[in-house]
Parts: sequence; structure tokens; C-alpha cells
Amino acid sequence: MEENLEELEEKMENTEKTENQETNENKTKVEQDLEDTMDRLKRLMAEFDNFKKRSSKEREMLYNTLLGDIISAFLPVIDNLEKAVSVETSDENFKQGVELVLKQFSDVLSSQGVQVIESVGKTFDPELHEAVSSIQDENLGEKEIKEEFRKGYKIGNKVIRHAMVVVAN
Repeated sequence: MEENLEELEEKMENTEKTENQETNENKTKVEQDLEDTMDRLKRLMAEFDNFKKRSSKEREMLYNTLLGDIISAFLPVIDNLEKAVSVETSDENFKQGVELVLKQFSDVLSSQGVQVIESVGKTFDPELHEAVSSIQDENLGEKEIKEEFRKGYKIGNKVIRHAMVVVAN
């Protein structure tokens, strides 16, 4: 009988060891699955964040492109208004009216983020300026812009129209 008791105790110990091993194996498997799931989740979150940033940049670029296309259609009108303001006239009321329309156009452009490209006295930059002529002038530095034939405009870093300029030296 004592032998049977010892055998029973031994069998119980073996059974407990086996159950503990299985439990430990299950725990490590569950922990590994959890780690894998967390890793996938983190990767998906990072990928989604990158997608949001990329789509926001694309949307902003598309908006600026469309706005630039629309504004570039109005630039010849603004050029003609500027020419009309520079012409001498005996009717001051007419001139003031044209100046007010030109100012209103300029205000609308400014409110949409459109900036005039500075030219005269600045250094020639092929990304902003279009050289239509060059002259020799001892009073000006190299690649300095002497005269502007047509104003240039930009929205942020995107050039809508290059400024037509005369470059010295």
C-alpha cells in the first residue's frame, strides 16, 4: 500500500510538472502573439500618420496650384490697370477710380497669400526672374537687376509668374 501511495504521489508530481510546462508554453505563446499584435499596431499607426501628412501636403499643393492658375489669368488685367495708372490724364476722378480698382485687386491677391517678387536692386535669381536683356553698368554690381519690365508673383514658394528683368554686368 505504501508503494501505491508513493506511486500515486509520483504520478501527481509528474502530472503537475506537465501541466506547469503546458501553462508556461501557453503563456509564452500568448505573450509572443501579444508582442506581434502590438508591433503590427504600432506599424499601422505610423503608416497612417505618414499617410495623413502626405495627403495634407498633396492637398495644400493642389490648392496652391489651382489658386495659381486662377490668379495667373487675372495678372494681365492687373498689368493693364498698372499701365492705366501710370498714364497722365486730365481727369483726376477717372485716375482715382482706376487706382482704387488696382488697389482692390492687390488687396485680394494679398489676402490669398500672393506676393510680388522683389526685383529692382536685388540679385538675379533664375527661379524668380526671367532675364530679357543685360546691360553693362559700372554703378551696379554683378547680376544686379536694373529694371523690371513685368512684375512677378508667387504663392509661398511657388512662382506663378516670373518677373521680366534687365540684368546688369
